[in-house]
Amino acid sequence: MQNLAIDSTNSTPEVRFDTSGNLMLKGRSLIVDGRSFYQELIEWVGLLDTESVSFIIDFDYFNSSSSKLILELLKIIDSNNRIKTFNVFWYFETDDEDILEIGQIFEERLQRARFCYREHAESGYINT
Repeated sequence: MQNLAIDSTNSTPEVRFDTSGNLMLKGRSLIVDGRSFYQELIEWVGLLDTESVSFIIDFDYFNSSSSKLILELLKIIDSNNRIKTFNVFWYFETDDEDILEIGQIFEERLQRARFCYREHAESGYINT
């Protein structure tokens, strides 16, 4: 298993998945057929063998098709018994209540993940 790095496009997020458990999704996800993009990520997290995962999720926007697949990614990690600690750092814009709310819904659907909500402004990250 190797690290996974995918650069962002206008419709897909930046992906940085490290085998040490440091994971990041950042940007936008506007994919009509989300499975075509997320399948590789789903397979990758299914093979992850580490005791601790720190997952940064920092989206400007994602559509409903992407939302389902992001939740699927999180559920796979959450159900992996090899992972003892699972932290999700959910970033959102100060005035973006929708993204914050989605993170809270995801948190309710997971068993072991600990969510830390962090807001950031256009000038950069705050409350980190």
